[in-house]
Amino acid sequence: MKKLIKDKTQFLSDMLDGMLKANKHIDVIADTVIVRKDKKQQGVAIVSGGGSGHEPAHAGYVAPGMLDAAVCGEVFTSPTPDKILSAIKAVDNGDGVLLVIKNYAGDVMNFEMAQEMAEMEDIKVSSIIVRDDVAVTDEEKRRGVAGTVLVHKYAGYLAEQGVKLEDIKKKVEQVLPTIKSIGMALTAPMVPTTGQYGFDITDEEIEIGVGIHGEKGLSREKIVSVDQIVARLSEELLKEVDANRLIVMVNGMGGTPLSELNIVTKYLAEYLKDKNINVDHWLVGDYMTALDMQGVSLTFVPTNDDLYQAIVANTSSNYFN
Repeated sequence: MKKLIKDKTQFLSDMLDGMLKANKHIDVIADTVIVRKDKKQQGVAIVSGGGSGHEPAHAGYVAPGMLDAAVCGEVFTSPTPDKILSAIKAVDNGDGVLLVIKNYAGDVMNFEMAQEMAEMEDIKVSSIIVRDDVAVTDEEKRRGVAGTVLVHKYAGYLAEQGVKLEDIKKKVEQVLPTIKSIGMALTAPMVPTTGQYGFDITDEEIEIGVGIHGEKGLSREKIVSVDQIVARLSEELLKEVDANRLIVMVNGMGGTPLSELNIVTKYLAEYLKDKNINVDHWLVGDYMTALDMQGVSLTFVPTNDDLYQAIVANTSSNYFN
C-alpha cells in the first residue's frame, strides 16, 4: 500500500515536525516529547503517551484543559522511561504530576519506572491505568483504548479547576471502572515501519473486539450491515453498562471516513433510543486510531454531572470536540 512517508526511519520525527508547524501552542523537547509552550505555573500537570500511530492521541491533546505533555514512542512501541522522565520534569511546577497510562505491558512498565525515577528526584508523581476494552475478559488485563481520551479530558479539567493531585487521582479512579469501549475492524492497519499488515482478513469478514494495534478480538465474523454491527457492539457494552444516561464516543480507527462514522451514529442513536437510553453528549470522529485501519469503536460512559461538565468544557486542542 502506498504511504505518504519519505523514510520509515524518520516516521516519528517527520510527524512531530509537521505537528509543530500546524500547532503553534506546542513544542518538542527530548526529541519525542510534546509539551505546551505556555507551561502551567501552578496546578497538577497531566502527562500521557504511548506508541505513535494512534493520532491524534496523544500529542494532539497537549493543550489547556487536557494534557501538559505527551511522550511519543515509535509506531506501536512504548516510549522509554528516560523520555517519560523528561516529560515529567518539564511540566512539574511543584504541585505534582499525574500519569495517564494505557494498560499495555510496555507502557505500564516504562511509565512506572519513570515515576520511580522522578520520585527519587523529589517530584510528586501519581498514576492511573486505563482498562476500558471489554473485548478482554480478564478485567486486570483489559487494554486501554479510546476511553483513555475521556480520561485525558476529565483529569485535565480537574487540574484546571485547581484540584489537588491526590483528589484528581481519587476522582478519576471512581470514573475509570464505568468507562467501557469495544472496537471492530473491516481492514487491518498497514504498519509503515515494517511494510506489513497487522493481521489478515478477507473482504467478507470483520474483526469484533479488535485492539488499537490490530490485536485479536472477540471473534472473526461475516460482515453484516452497519445497524447490525452497531447492535453487536452495543450488546457487548450493555452487558457491563447499566445506565439510562450516557456520554457516547463514536471513534474512527484511522481509515474510516467521517461520513461513515456519522452513519454509525445514526443507527446507534436509534438503537439506544429503543433501549430507552438517553445520550447527553456525543463525540464523533478520530480520537484514538490505529494508523489506517478501517473500523470503529464505541465508548459508553454513564453520565454524572462532574464528568459531563469536564467533557463539555472548552479546550484549545484542535482534535477534541
